[in-house]
Amino acid sequence: MRPRSLKWLLVSRLVTLQAGMIAVVLLLVIAAIWSTGYLLDEYEGGSLDVLADATERDPTGGLALRETPELAHLRAKAPDLWFMVRDTQGHRLQEGNIPAAYLPVVAVLDQFSDARLSDRPELAGKPDAVIKWVESPAGRVQILTGTKGQMSVQRLARGISGGFVLVMLPIIVLMALATSLATPLVVRRALAGLGRTVAQAAHIEFDKRGAQLEVNDVPAEIGPLVSAVNDTLSRLDAGYERHQHFLAQAAHELRTPIAILNARVAALPAGQDKRDLLEDAARLTTLAGQLLDLQRLDQKRNDFLPVNLTAMAKQVLFDLGPLALDAGYDVAFEPQCDEVLVTGDQTSLERALTNLVQNAIDHGGRQGTITVRVGKSGFVEVCDEGNGIPWSEREQIFEPFNRLGSEGRGAGLGLNLVREIMQLHDGSIAVVDVATKGACLRMSFPAAPSA
Repeated sequence: MRPRSLKWLLVSRLVTLQAGMIAVVLLLVIAAIWSTGYLLDEYEGGSLDVLADATERDPTGGLALRETPELAHLRAKAPDLWFMVRDTQGHRLQEGNIPAAYLPVVAVLDQFSDARLSDRPELAGKPDAVIKWVESPAGRVQILTGTKGQMSVQRLARGISGGFVLVMLPIIVLMALATSLATPLVVRRALAGLGRTVAQAAHIEFDKRGAQLEVNDVPAEIGPLVSAVNDTLSRLDAGYERHQHFLAQAAHELRTPIAILNARVAALPAGQDKRDLLEDAARLTTLAGQLLDLQRLDQKRNDFLPVNLTAMAKQVLFDLGPLALDAGYDVAFEPQCDEVLVTGDQTSLERALTNLVQNAIDHGGRQGTITVRVGKSGFVEVCDEGNGIPWSEREQIFEPFNRLGSEGRGAGLGLNLVREIMQLHDGSIAVVDVATKGACLRMSFPAAPSA
């Protein structure tokens, strides 16, 4: 499921809350007015409403009253009910005794549209009679009647619903639009600090310890989460430091027995066993040296200096050339120019290239030529003429403890350590295609500085 948007969650809930509050306030106002009896006792159109709903046409086209339940209730409550109904065609319908004070009005109804009548000196409060043109089932009629009736619940409900549609609904719509426009801006401003914290988190790398997220600019509700993440980062830093310290100590402790092993192997008589032991000892020396370089580089990354790739590759090939020749290979060195500068740590880069050459010696099939190329664009290639690397394995070989085939020698850490060193130098290591058979691995560096 997609995570819900905080912005639209707030908008929907605020609009619902506003609509609910408006409805509750409206109901409270109506209930308060109803409890005072104003709608029941002071409503002057009760009789007029009932008569308007009951007025219809008889078969001859005249006016007649339909006995509705509301009309029956009105007759029972006001036995002295009186009224006169007329239309524009001159039809009239009259019932009850019109008070003598209003009889003169009957003769001049044409001159009235709406009127409130009372026989009191001053018209105050609810009048005694009303005159009004209204719509009825018989069409538009004028009614003169007393004010004995009350407002019915149905008519009150219709009036409230009509008022809601005409008045309250537009207000709710306008408030919803205003909320939809304002809430995203408010949320964006309120979470601006969180956005900066997220940007900081996106730039945290495994080799950058001591990183902490800003907690001062985030909302107070999210502050505990950011603090918990910072605590987690601190624990990870401590664990990483212990891990690095263990690797450094282990590599350092291995150097002495490896040196003793090399000395004893060198004293053995020449033969295949001696060559195999020398190769194994060389791999151990390379592995221990790279572990130390990784730990040292992690602390001195800002101390990188210009390194001449051509001179470095030449030195590595000079050191490992005899080992490759003893294993049955020819050795070729193909620099494109005498000086190719990159920025880095020369010792660790020598370790990485040594590992690639050692890898070619181990997997080149003990035949053909091991070629080291240096490109002026900033790369070093080590190629052999062995069986090559399948397409499906070209990414997996750089994972730790991954070896090609069951006959592979070593712990499967060499190429992974090369990748770690290249990542520390903002470079990369990859398998490249060449015209000849075999495998070719390329160390690529970023743009080189000027000489």
